[in-house]
Amino acid sequence: MHGHKKLTLTQQLLLAFGALGVVYGDIGTSPLYAIKEIFFGHAKLAVNPTTVIGVTSIVFWALTLIVTVKYVFLVLRADNDGEGGVFALYGLLENLKLPGIALLTALLILAAGLLFGDGVITPAISVISAVEGAQVAAPALGQFVIPITIVILTGLFFIQRKGTDQIGKLFGPIIAIWFISIAVLGGGYIVQFPQILVALNPLYAVSFLLHTPFHTTLLILGSVMLVVTGGEAMYADMGHFGRSAIRISWFGLTYIALLLSYFGQGAFLLSGKAIIAENIFYSMVPSMFLIPMIILATLATIIASQALITGAFSLASQAVGLGLFPLLKRINTHAAHAGQIYLPMVNWSLYVGCVLLVLMFKNSTNLAAAYGLAVSGVMLVTTLSMIVISQKFWKWNQWLSLSIFLPLAAIDFVFLSANSLKIFQGGYVPLLIGLAILFTMQTWRWGRKIVARTYAQIPSMTIKELVAIKKQQTQFLPRPIVIMTPEFVSKKTDKVPFLEEIFWERYGMMPKHLLFINVSMEDEPYCYEGRYEVTKFYEDEQKGSIISVLVRFGFMEDPNVEDVLEGVAAHEHINIDQDPEHWQVHIAQERIFLINTKGFLYRMRFYFFRLLLRNATTFDHYLKLGKRVRLSIESIPVRFEEKK
Repeated sequence: MHGHKKLTLTQQLLLAFGALGVVYGDIGTSPLYAIKEIFFGHAKLAVNPTTVIGVTSIVFWALTLIVTVKYVFLVLRADNDGEGGVFALYGLLENLKLPGIALLTALLILAAGLLFGDGVITPAISVISAVEGAQVAAPALGQFVIPITIVILTGLFFIQRKGTDQIGKLFGPIIAIWFISIAVLGGGYIVQFPQILVALNPLYAVSFLLHTPFHTTLLILGSVMLVVTGGEAMYADMGHFGRSAIRISWFGLTYIALLLSYFGQGAFLLSGKAIIAENIFYSMVPSMFLIPMIILATLATIIASQALITGAFSLASQAVGLGLFPLLKRINTHAAHAGQIYLPMVNWSLYVGCVLLVLMFKNSTNLAAAYGLAVSGVMLVTTLSMIVISQKFWKWNQWLSLSIFLPLAAIDFVFLSANSLKIFQGGYVPLLIGLAILFTMQTWRWGRKIVARTYAQIPSMTIKELVAIKKQQTQFLPRPIVIMTPEFVSKKTDKVPFLEEIFWERYGMMPKHLLFINVSMEDEPYCYEGRYEVTKFYEDEQKGSIISVLVRFGFMEDPNVEDVLEGVAAHEHINIDQDPEHWQVHIAQERIFLINTKGFLYRMRFYFFRLLLRNATTFDHYLKLGKRVRLSIESIPVRFEEKK
């Protein structure tokens, strides 16, 4: 969905149904392990009416305040041309001239890194928690949990290359069946033990927290965070489904099913029935339905994992579009949907990370220690960003903005503080991944600025001087020449792109038609209007033309320049050969060198940038050049030298 299109109610309902699997797979499978971790995880809370009602009340209000109030009602309003997520916020905030914006945008980049960390942990904990149900059905199967988990994860990551269009059609129905199943299961116990409904009163949550030792409270809140993990997916996937469809699927089924499941688990604990293998969820399931429920849960967790993996692909693609990440090999897996992409490097990095986590942590309880820190960090940064968004874009006054978002930020901060206790038990995993991504993005921006500065310093004549030479020429190369430029050439006083300078020195002759093309990746997700900006410097029926074209792509779009060249040739203001296969395209590729530098940190940063550059997709491949048009690549030396 591209933000502005009006949809019928039927279309909205279909989108809402599709959103169930993609958006709510993660938060929808949290009932498998969230309550279990509160009572049998690191907090090891005693099971009695006071603790059960208190915990259920906390869970209810966490879901209501963090997910329903903050995300569903407020954050979903902050779209960037219909798109959501941390990079949508980054695009909105990056160019604002306000104190602290640089810090806030850096925190958003860190938040993106934390989401990559979440993308590693979620498939691991989701799949292993579902497979652990086998221990309830047959305790002897416990030794096979890790091998089965790794086999499922291997299959999951292996099929990414094929694309998820066909699998995606099953997502909505399976997750709908999952939600209905957990709702019925939980609802049955609520009917038997309706006293659990007193947990709707927030005083039970407050009283429980006030009468629990501080350290234990933090451990409990760290586990409660598992209840809302996946809530941020609502915002990240807004561009795919739209806020209306996401809200319909939340209130129409997801929110109700989750509440029935969590209150049902509380009612089950009040019943005093036996808890098998410390697994509350599976202990609730009647024995005749246990195997089908394990199979359904496994399918649901695979879907939840799939949503995180495709989300990581989109996140990495947006980072590339914003110039924060090296160009990555990108494969479109569906001819009609540019958003369905496959990034091999991201896919296999996530796979290796998932398998290592399963082997290191061995069960869902240990993995839960690594979970939650990333999400709580992302949620806090999102709330802080909303303070600025509400004032600058929604025109709220300062008092209204602070009165709504500061309490929500305080809640996020409490959860982040609680999850910080998990750092040494596994919370270091998403934190290290987040910091590594932040360092990678900052290093990439640093190196690219030096490369751009080098290009800008290469001596060159002006466009005005080039036009004068063109007028004097009597012989021309017949083939149209296209030169890809790092900056848009828009004025006659601008320098001629250095590739044209090299071309002139080499051949001593100009082409009849000379085009400078600059590709600009915009902060907006899509460019609906103004795709081209054309500047004519010279045009003559006999001697040809010199034209500069700025081509804009949104950061969610696939920058296919060969397709653009066909559009340029057909442009009403450009009179050149209509067949781009007759054109010659020239592009520069830098070769970097370290010169006279003794500083250890500078050298290490240079070597890391060189590593990124060597593993990045080259610009010609990223722009889809060389398939139909003739392509020439010029190698340009770039010297890195530490300033004294």
